[in-house]
Amino acid sequence: MKKASGRKMSLALVLGLSFTMILSACGNGGNNSAAPTDPPAATNNSAANNQPSTDNASKETAGSPLELAMKGDYKGTKVTMFGPFVDADQVKFENSIKDFEAKTGIDIQYEGSKEFEATINIRVDGGNAPDIADFPQPGLLAAIAKTGKVVDLTNVLDQEKLKANYNQSWLDMGTMDGKDGKILSGIWSRSNVKSLVWYPKKQFEEAGYKVPETWDEMLALTEQIAKDGDPAWAIGIESGAATGWAATDWVEDIMLRTTTPENYDKWVKGELPFTSPEVKNAVEVMSKIWMNKDYVYGGTKSIVTTAFGDAPKPMFDNPPKAWFHRQGNFITSFFPETVKADVDYDWFYLPSIDPQYGKPVLVGGDIYAMFNDRPEVRAVMEFFTTGESVKTWVQSGGMIAPMKDASLDWYASESDRRMAKLVQDASTLRFDGSDLMPGKVGAGTFWKGMTDYVSGTATLDQALEQIQSGWKN
Repeated sequence: MKKASGRKMSLALVLGLSFTMILSACGNGGNNSAAPTDPPAATNNSAANNQPSTDNASKETAGSPLELAMKGDYKGTKVTMFGPFVDADQVKFENSIKDFEAKTGIDIQYEGSKEFEATINIRVDGGNAPDIADFPQPGLLAAIAKTGKVVDLTNVLDQEKLKANYNQSWLDMGTMDGKDGKILSGIWSRSNVKSLVWYPKKQFEEAGYKVPETWDEMLALTEQIAKDGDPAWAIGIESGAATGWAATDWVEDIMLRTTTPENYDKWVKGELPFTSPEVKNAVEVMSKIWMNKDYVYGGTKSIVTTAFGDAPKPMFDNPPKAWFHRQGNFITSFFPETVKADVDYDWFYLPSIDPQYGKPVLVGGDIYAMFNDRPEVRAVMEFFTTGESVKTWVQSGGMIAPMKDASLDWYASESDRRMAKLVQDASTLRFDGSDLMPGKVGAGTFWKGMTDYVSGTATLDQALEQIQSGWKN
């Protein structure tokens, strides 16, 4: 969800939290003014044609923009930034840039808005784009990139350094269609991990259960738990008008485990239809768990009526009434306040299904795009590609850094350290699919079609046809 990551999380959390508790994250209001408090600094803006500024000679002879910034070359300049971070997240973000601002003298003027997604297009189209914008939904950035108004970072940032500090999948996901061809449209600053199965660690171990390492082992353990008298899985997809988003995450994770990354990419672009054998197979794999009343707490029909935030609660009964809950790292905000990570609960990686597809990880996250090309803006963008730019945020909890130079020692729990390592070592990373699809599909027919299928009001074939119809509109 926006999750804190993406459109889905945004809407899902806004609606879902009215029934549960406040969530910061992959999660996704209030009316913060969308108008800028200060206009962007009025200097060289070459974003319209994606031409870099003429600082290459200085860069080559005196250092990169970040190195020059650390020498004080851009002291007294301002860089405007617009994004969705508000409240606690805004505080964490602003704390993460304080040291950089103090050392460089660059003032990063951040403006957060709960209406970011509705406002950024207006600002860009009106010629009032911020120097940097934080997109929690890369699909929205992709649409703007096609207009030619996003600066191509290929000639702005050192590509070899990027390749050394990011899993290649992050760079692939940041490469989008520009006005005249492919461009590097942004860099990733924080990530949310979705391919996780949570379980009550202490009682799980006391019961003698072992963490499964393959999909078949997970299914075998699911059956064993059922024979022991409990449903293994706690599942809920109710989220008000956003009901169904949690089901889409399952389908996305399974798609990554049963077909190629290229097919996944085609699917989110609408080139591989929902009615294809690949997508139908993914839902059928999911159904082996979801549609077995002995495997799901409350039975299959309870899935649609159980709020996503309430779903994991049976794991914390004594003894547990359910044992597994697949969800992103944000879900711990819904766990009882009395339980502790690494003691009362833990997670394991949602296992691979077909070994040929390696160890894929489904993620959400924030991608920063550049709209105005000036030396100080380049310096800030370069800073955002370093683990140092998110160090204090990592230390305070609530985010996983996508950069390899973010030390695992910064994480406050072993659980978070393992999560960061999972992201760094993933064979393939892919962004939440429904957040990449057009709203009429990703947050429309996909949510509804999955809900209708799980509730029994539509067959699988009918549901897939219904979801696919969203592309026609």
